[in-house]
Amino acid sequence: MQFNATLRSVQGSSASRRLRRASKVPAIVYGGKDQPANIELDHNEIFHALRKELFHSSVLDMQLDGKSQPVLLRSVQWHPYKQIVMHVDFQRVDANQKLHTKVPLHFTNADSSPAVKLSAAIISHLFTDIEISCLPADLPQFIEVDLTNLVGGASIHLADITMPKGVSYLPHRGDANPVLVTAIVKGGSSDDGDEAKAAAPAA
Repeated sequence: MQFNATLRSVQGSSASRRLRRASKVPAIVYGGKDQPANIELDHNEIFHALRKELFHSSVLDMQLDGKSQPVLLRSVQWHPYKQIVMHVDFQRVDANQKLHTKVPLHFTNADSSPAVKLSAAIISHLFTDIEISCLPADLPQFIEVDLTNLVGGASIHLADITMPKGVSYLPHRGDANPVLVTAIVKGGSSDDGDEAKAAAPAA
């Protein structure tokens, strides 16, 4: 995905307020061999880009004053109660260096699984994304978790899915094989109930 940016020469809170009044967003890009650079973005463009899942999990093409730079979205600061983007951080990408980033999980075929069709189980997603390591060229847009064979009371662990080529999982809280999804049967529990609770991210 491509977006536009321009260098900004002025910094500070007052300068940032002036930018926002002009429908611009202050941002920064860092990493690589170059020094961090203060940039500005068009608010409307970045607001709509941030609503797309792909923008959060892809190597982005930043057009900075007419020159292309590959970057990753690292953080976004939103206004506390308005739909206004306050600040954005990007990291430069080196094609020869591995990335550490999060990618979303896409859960498929839940409605056709035995857990739902035969047991009327409630499908509980314990993770919505996972942190991975890979080269930029191998970065997946998402990782699919197929629930076709999930039965009532069972769970799917990370080891049960096939990771894309060149992609490795970065353990969450030291757990190399977390429970990703579990099928809870009404009046019962999953086989990995206690383990699932332990693996669930803190609220």
